[in-house]
Amino acid sequence: MKGILKEQFGINAIRVERLSGLDNANYLVETPREKYIFKTYPATENTHSLVEAENNALLFLQNEGQRNIQTPIPSRNQSYTAIITIDGQEYICRMLSYLEGKFLADVPHTKKLFQTFGKFLAQLDLKLQQFTDFRVAARKLKWDIQQLHLIKKYLKNIPNKKDRSLVHYYIKQYEENVTPFLTELRTSVIHNDANELNVLVDREEITGIIDFGDMAQTFLINELAIAITYACYDKDNPLDWAAILIESYHEILPLQEKELEVIYYLIAARLCISVCFSANAREINGDNEYAFVSEKYAWQMLNRWLAINPIAAENCFRKAAGFPAKNSQPVENILKKRYEHMSSILSVSYDTPIYMKKAAFQYMYDAYGNTYLDAYNNIPHVGHCHPKVVDAGQRQMAKLNTNTRYLYDSLNEYAEKLLSKFPDSLNKVYFVNSGSAATDLALRMAAIHAGNEKIMVLEHGYHGNTRAAIDVSYYKFNNPKGSGKKEHILVAPIPDTYRGKYTNDNGSAGKSYGEEAIRLIENSETPIGAFICEPIIGCGGQVPLAKGYLKHLYPAIRNQGGICIDDEVQLGFGRLGNHYWGYEAQEVVPDVVVLGKPMANGHPMGAVVCTSEISASFEKGVEFFSSFGGNPVSCAIALSVMEVIEEENLQENAKLVGDYYKSLLKELQKKYPCIGDVRGSGLYLGVEIIKDNSMDQDTGLAQYIKNELRNRHILISTDGPYDSVLKTKPPLRFSKEDAFKTVEQIDMVLEEYYKNKEV
Repeated sequence: MKGILKEQFGINAIRVERLSGLDNANYLVETPREKYIFKTYPATENTHSLVEAENNALLFLQNEGQRNIQTPIPSRNQSYTAIITIDGQEYICRMLSYLEGKFLADVPHTKKLFQTFGKFLAQLDLKLQQFTDFRVAARKLKWDIQQLHLIKKYLKNIPNKKDRSLVHYYIKQYEENVTPFLTELRTSVIHNDANELNVLVDREEITGIIDFGDMAQTFLINELAIAITYACYDKDNPLDWAAILIESYHEILPLQEKELEVIYYLIAARLCISVCFSANAREINGDNEYAFVSEKYAWQMLNRWLAINPIAAENCFRKAAGFPAKNSQPVENILKKRYEHMSSILSVSYDTPIYMKKAAFQYMYDAYGNTYLDAYNNIPHVGHCHPKVVDAGQRQMAKLNTNTRYLYDSLNEYAEKLLSKFPDSLNKVYFVNSGSAATDLALRMAAIHAGNEKIMVLEHGYHGNTRAAIDVSYYKFNNPKGSGKKEHILVAPIPDTYRGKYTNDNGSAGKSYGEEAIRLIENSETPIGAFICEPIIGCGGQVPLAKGYLKHLYPAIRNQGGICIDDEVQLGFGRLGNHYWGYEAQEVVPDVVVLGKPMANGHPMGAVVCTSEISASFEKGVEFFSSFGGNPVSCAIALSVMEVIEEENLQENAKLVGDYYKSLLKELQKKYPCIGDVRGSGLYLGVEIIKDNSMDQDTGLAQYIKNELRNRHILISTDGPYDSVLKTKPPLRFSKEDAFKTVEQIDMVLEEYYKNKEV
């Protein structure tokens, strides 16, 4: 190498050291008086053209008075590039001056340093706005944020499917929130890689920037977005640090409002590019540590970024640039408008309702910049706005959506996938639009197959909002405002081992409750056509059926000609962790299963799964037809939900996180006498709140906890006959960190409650 340096550049090197690099080989060259950077590249026509463009940019900046960049050193023949041969392989080479300074990554970060950083970049960009080069303009660079679509092919290289979904989500957010406004964003040649290993520092001052190899003609705002990404990705409060950079940059090169609107998504996009190329580099060359130097922090910031409401980010950036915040209407106005068109009988959650704007996985974002950790909504089963689910719906909607009288592949594909999760006896499926419609249909099937309409139900059960579903929903018909129990309904006591008469949940309580229910059947004047229940009674306060209860009761129902209907609307699809379906915990197989809510992640879809015998009986009656039940879009979405559950191991996650979550709540139970019971399974848990050292329900305290958590930006709800049970059934993406945060906040609420109580 020393011979090459002497031959091409007339430099007598005393030391040549190979430096870290991603795509090309770089060397530190020392002479008795000077230091240089020697760079080599595989010899291709395109590379040679781009190296010349980079040299032109550096020379242009030098002519414009920019002194804190590297200077191209001419070769002996006065060219700024040369062709050399190493081990029989041709390379393009160039020599650059050496800049002194410490890397931004290696110095303490201060407000003053970030202020000088922002101003430095703005001054650089002001000069680069005057630079043009057709080779840079024509370049399709994989590190250019405006070429984000190029990273899609690398998604498959991210090994963790949850991580992959996070990147996929932000790609879709870019397409939704940036792509439509591309023509409104200023473009310029920018450095395009002001990362922590390219920016040089001395005593809280930026002394230079190196490596223009990723220079691109792109959105001007990308320069600042990239700088924020790498300067802030190890920070606990990245918005605060980003604001310093934005404010100081804006002082020199004023930003436009549209640029501030999209920068949140540009930062996320750059992080996605970084982790995708790290994943790809690991596939190609897992030994190149330089390719992974920022990967840990990039993932850390991506997850932290997800917890930031985009509205809060934009308003932070607007404030830093001197623009007024964007304000939404007061929640009172939104509520008033709602009641102009809708009845107040459709209730809202919390004493102070929440005006929501967006959501992502386990987070929800309100209109005022607040982020809520969603420990409540089980309908977005695999997470709010999961990108695979969104993609499935969009793609199918763009191809075909029609009524169910036509033949189309997605119906067969989903039916086969769904039935594969059931035992062989449950082999027919009917698709509808909701869990309520599924209950209604299941009851029709039962009446036809059994020959009578007598229905046994459980106390506090809820099965939907149709008239037939309300008739079998004790939670509704037994309400003081309800219509009362119909003649054809038989109510069995809830097999509750916490509040009921039988409390030993080793199987004996289930047997005793089962025997009570059997006596009711025996004393009934007419046979039972069907028995319907949930394996965990949600509106009863998340009450699991006593162990073995259904094993005793199901045979009695069948012996007198009835069928057993299992309501999995809230529990199914892996939520309970140990089991895919709730009935499996009772070691039984029902005759009919009702599905809804989470099966399409919030898209309106329900289903009835039944035996071929029950289906055959139903087929003797009038035609069944649902215009939209099982339509192509619904089936495509529902299929994607099942695929996500499998790909991201969400049932296992429900088990692991749910067990941890429950253990934390159990520990809290030991600390506070107001926690009477902690029950449930997986990510379907209930916490019964009682008056201290009694069995009396404490509705007021339960409401206080729920609303205080809402004020602390954590969503749970309450349920049960006295609305005294905290219920938490979050999206299956919920993590141990999320569980810890939720319980930590409950702890803080109760600690404050008891302190105030003492006063």
